[in-house]
Amino acid sequence: MDDGRPIFLQLAEHIEDGIIDGSYPDEGQLPSINDFAAFHRINPATALKGIQRLVDAGLVYKRRGVGMFVSAGARERLLAARRERFAKTHVAPLLAEARTLGLSTTELIDLIRKDTPS
Repeated sequence: MDDGRPIFLQLAEHIEDGIIDGSYPDEGQLPSINDFAAFHRINPATALKGIQRLVDAGLVYKRRGVGMFVSAGARERLLAARRERFAKTHVAPLLAEARTLGLSTTELIDLIRKDTPS
């Protein structure tokens, strides 16, 4: 974890990735804050801040005295949010550039298919 962004954000995104790929399934228990802190060699307060971000987003919830759990539907919500972000950050600029170049939809699709491995 060291890409210039705050560590708590990197941890939150790492956990989100685990929710998306099924490592942390809906209603599944997450490792403890101390486990995350030890594994990533970070301060437990930093780990808590990252997890709290997910709690605030409704992706994770706390069971007092038991631990942290993935909320039902968290994977679907994350996928929807990431698809929307992908569309805004990648697809919209691609379409704008295609229009600038005078590419038709068919030509753009042909270019994508040509550059996509089978």
